[in-house]
Amino acid sequence: MKAEILLHIHMAMFSVAVMLCSCESITNLHPVILIPGSGGNQLEARLTPKYKPSSLLCNRWYPIIKDSEGWFRLWFDPTILLGPFTKCFNERMMIYYDIVKDDYDNAPGVETRVPHFGSTWALRYLDPHLKHITSYMEPLIESLEEIGYVDGKNLFGAPYDFRYGLAAAGHASHVASKFLTQLKNLIETASNSNEGKPIILLSHSLGGLFVHQLLIRNPVSWRQKYIKHFIALSTPWGGTVDELLTFASGNTLGVPLVNPLFVREEQRSCSSNLWLMPSPKVFNTTKPLVITPNASYSAKDIARFLEDIGFPEGVQPYKSRILPLVENLVAPEVPITCIIGGNINTPETLFYGDCGFDKSPEVVDGDGDGTVNTISLLAAENAWANEKNQPVKVIKLPGVSHTSILKDNLALEEIIGEICSINSQFSSSLALRT
Repeated sequence: MKAEILLHIHMAMFSVAVMLCSCESITNLHPVILIPGSGGNQLEARLTPKYKPSSLLCNRWYPIIKDSEGWFRLWFDPTILLGPFTKCFNERMMIYYDIVKDDYDNAPGVETRVPHFGSTWALRYLDPHLKHITSYMEPLIESLEEIGYVDGKNLFGAPYDFRYGLAAAGHASHVASKFLTQLKNLIETASNSNEGKPIILLSHSLGGLFVHQLLIRNPVSWRQKYIKHFIALSTPWGGTVDELLTFASGNTLGVPLVNPLFVREEQRSCSSNLWLMPSPKVFNTTKPLVITPNASYSAKDIARFLEDIGFPEGVQPYKSRILPLVENLVAPEVPITCIIGGNINTPETLFYGDCGFDKSPEVVDGDGDGTVNTISLLAAENAWANEKNQPVKVIKLPGVSHTSILKDNLALEEIIGEICSINSQFSSSLALRT
């Protein structure tokens, strides 16, 4: 057994070496743009005189560390681990739906911005002073650099304000729509500065939904000119059951010491979270996902679920902005590779007792990547299996979780291998032409 393990390790190391060698021989790399998932990049804020803190602790002078113009890191801020400061973080991260404008805005007196757009800097670490514990895409970026990618030359990052989601046609979503415009401009600029080579888009989680919307909202001619390939890591094409837990009881996302009820209000306010509710087009609408002593809720009952958990203000935006958005998975007609984890316990059914939604539920697990259910991870493949102009490849990685896909050695090998393969196709076509 020991000899077999050593042989397996040796073969894995050999395959990585061969992969890197084959990539290093490619000089004309297709540019890569990284699009993070929710919470996957830094977010900065500053407070104006309109900001009215709920307590003396949350006054305008906190936090102490700010730049000369008053900007400070809102996400990720390690002080969220301390209960009193969690409340300050919560009220500054909140966004609010304006029924008249039919759009979302920051809390009064809170301005936000996304730093380092176009660079990978904001995606490497959520806090550069705490690199070890807030590393996000750093292992993936380092792997890309090893095969010849250079930040700002042929490797770019597209951070965004992940609190804001997109909406169906006819509804305003100014922040998220602005991001799509920025991403489109970045794609064109990156291509033009790299001899017109089309782009490889590499997304994680929620970022994949934004990429999908960008593609289907632009003409086929634009996609054919500017997009070489779309690699989607851990994309929740049809939402997650875990999102129901977030809305009902709050979700600390593994951050220790934080009371989930302290962040529940802020999490409910995020329109991107509403976008991640289980889609009735993907999940079995006859199967209850949440069960209480008095009611049960399937994917077709999300509006009633929002009402019953005490979040009625979420009902209208869900019905008008989200349901039409997830009604169909439109094929973007560009080559797609979905790389997903699996064989990990993932919330499938939530059981709430007599204490209501303020208490954590009993969770019955099913298959998935620990966050996204398998049925959602595979939704694109299932939807586009018979689409003539939509090539879809799925790479399944048993035992790789939703977040470890960005740092697990096996996952990185598959991701880099796929990028090398895409670039090799380009090199081969050049050789044939010459």
